[in-house]
Amino acid sequence: MSQPHSPANALEKARVLTAGLLSLILMLGIARFAYTPLLPIMMDQTALGDAMGGWLATINYMGYMSGALIAASISNLQLKDTLYRIGLVVALVTTAGMALSENLVLWSVMRFLAGLSSAAGLLIGSGLVLNWLMRNHYRSELGLHFSGVGLGIAFVSVAVMLMSAHFNWAEQWWWLTAIGVLLAIPAWRWLPRPPNHHMTTSGQAMVDTPPSKRFMRLMLAAYFCAGYGYVISATFIVAIVERQPALQGQGEWVFLLLGLAAAPACIFWDHVARRIGELSALLIAYVVQVAGILLPALDDSLTTAILSAVLFGGTFIGIVSLVLTMAGRFYPTKPAKLMGKMTLSYGVAQILGPFFTGILAEQLGSYNLGLWLAAGFTVMGSGLILVLKVTSEREKAVLNPVS
Repeated sequence: MSQPHSPANALEKARVLTAGLLSLILMLGIARFAYTPLLPIMMDQTALGDAMGGWLATINYMGYMSGALIAASISNLQLKDTLYRIGLVVALVTTAGMALSENLVLWSVMRFLAGLSSAAGLLIGSGLVLNWLMRNHYRSELGLHFSGVGLGIAFVSVAVMLMSAHFNWAEQWWWLTAIGVLLAIPAWRWLPRPPNHHMTTSGQAMVDTPPSKRFMRLMLAAYFCAGYGYVISATFIVAIVERQPALQGQGEWVFLLLGLAAAPACIFWDHVARRIGELSALLIAYVVQVAGILLPALDDSLTTAILSAVLFGGTFIGIVSLVLTMAGRFYPTKPAKLMGKMTLSYGVAQILGPFFTGILAEQLGSYNLGLWLAAGFTVMGSGLILVLKVTSEREKAVLNPVS
C-alpha cells in the first residue's frame, strides 16, 4: 500500500530519478549511441568501412552482454551500486578513448568496455532506481527514468550536428567526454547507496514472486526477437539515410527525431500498460515497431525516413522499459538479476544483428535485406507475446479459480 510522502521525500525522489536519467544520457546516449551519428563521419574521415563499422557495433553489444551476465549473476545491492559507479567512470574513459587514434584494436576495446558501461546504466542503475522506488512506496514504473535513453539519443544527435561543421571526428569524441563529466557528477551524487536489508521504509518485507518457467521461456524468446529488431535501426539508421543520394545530410536530423520520439515514449507506454496491461501494451509496441523498421526498405523518401524514426523511437525503448520493469517487479529484492537474464537474450540478438547486417550491406550495397530480417524477427516476437498473454491468463485462472 502506498504511503504519504513529504515534500522532502518528493525532492529526494526527483533527485534519484534525475540521477538515473542523467546516467542513461551518459552511459547509453554518449558512450553507446554517439557512435551511430558519428559512424558516417568516421567512415568519411578514417579508413573505417561498412563491415568494420558493423563489427565494432557487434563488439559493443558483446560488452553489453558481458555486463548483463554480471548483472544476472550477483544479488548484493551494495556491489551493484559499486558497479554502477564504476560504469560512470568507464563511460567517460571509453568515450575519450575513441578519440586517441584510428587503431581498430583500440576502438574494439573501447566499444567493448562502453558496452559494459551501458549495461551498468541500463540494468544495474535501473534496478537500483526501481529498488529505491519500491522501498519508498512509490509506483514501480521506470518510464521517466528510461526517458534518459531517448534524451541521450536526441542530445548526441544535436551535439554531432552542431560540432560537425567545426570539429573532426576525434575532436567531437573529446567534446562529448567533457560534457559527460558534467553529467557524471549528479548521476553519482544523487543516487543514494542502498541499505543492506530487504525492508521498505515502513518496515514491510520485500518479497520476490518469480514467474513460471514457461512464462520465462516465452518472455526470453520474445525479447530476443525484440533485440534483433531493435539493433539494426538503432545502429545503422543514420548510415541508411545518408546512403540515399537525395537524403545526404539528413541522417543526423532523422536520428534526432528518433531520440525525441523515444524520450516521452516510456511514460506513454507506462500509461498504456496501466490501462490495458503490460503484455497487451507490449504486443501493440511490437506491431508498431515492425512498421518503423520496414519503412526505409520500402521507400527512400525523407517523409518515410522521418515516420520510420518516430515509430521506431516511440516503441523500442518502450519495449525495454516495459520488459525490464516487469522483470524488476518479479524480484524487488534483486531487480537487476532478472533484468540481466532478460538482457542476455536481448544481447545475443544485438551481437548477431550488426555483424550480419554490416556484411550484407557491404556485399549488396544496401541495408534493405537486414531491415527485412529485423522486421521478421519482430513479427515472431509479436506472436510470442500473444502466446505469452494466453499463457499468463491461464496461469492466473489456475491460481485464482472462480468459485
